[in-house]
Amino acid sequence: MTTARFVSTCPTRLSSTSTSPIRTSGWVIGRVPARPLGFSLRLKPAMAAAGVGGNGSPTAPGDSIGSSRIGEVKRVTKETNVHVKINLDGTGVAECSTGIPFLDHMLDQLASHGLFDVYVKATGDTHIDDHHSNEDIALAIGTALLEALGDRKGINRFGHFTAPLDEAAVEVILDLSGRPHLSCGLDIPTQRVGTYDTQLVEHFFQSVVNTSGMTLHIRQLAGKNSHHIIEASFKAFARALRQATEYDLRRQGTVPSSKGVLSRS
Repeated sequence: MTTARFVSTCPTRLSSTSTSPIRTSGWVIGRVPARPLGFSLRLKPAMAAAGVGGNGSPTAPGDSIGSSRIGEVKRVTKETNVHVKINLDGTGVAECSTGIPFLDHMLDQLASHGLFDVYVKATGDTHIDDHHSNEDIALAIGTALLEALGDRKGINRFGHFTAPLDEAAVEVILDLSGRPHLSCGLDIPTQRVGTYDTQLVEHFFQSVVNTSGMTLHIRQLAGKNSHHIIEASFKAFARALRQATEYDLRRQGTVPSSKGVLSRS
């Protein structure tokens, strides 16, 4: 088993004065610009007054205008070199180059339908197959989500969405519980879509779940076309994740748990 080196280069919450490095157990958070290119959050006056974030969702109570929930991770192994950045309060901008064209297309769905800004640059041993790159990209995405969510105060926590795509329909239910669990009920009829091995779809979601601390249920309601089934899965996941990460103003910034804490332990 190859030992991966994770380097987190972005603090969980950005402010206009955040330039000092922070060191936490297991993570190195380095100096980053206050508003990284492509990941700035600029609110129109009317939106700011209404407490509306960059993706149209309510902002957290007490948040300063211009703050964003951003996670940035670099994962380097002998097999892959992955750089991921996610802004949960984005506008749906995707800049993804993974070396796996079909996965790029699916990450575009994550950004577009989740209204997240998603940046993924990856190189890997795809001359062997896509397995290592698919897994390490998903592990980095999950870690970036974990960082961006921080203490998860004020969020909805739960998300539920069913996405149709022609004859296919897929339901996704998720809980940002801190407890990793995947139940994947996809029945994909072909072994490949283009050059992408369809066995890697479940493995992608399992890797995201493992590092983000998410409970995720995916259920296929209908579908015969492999491309449609997989794309409907990513669209439903994006919308459910958007719902779960948005703020509930009635919660007044408290942790959405009777325990008073949400963590991966």
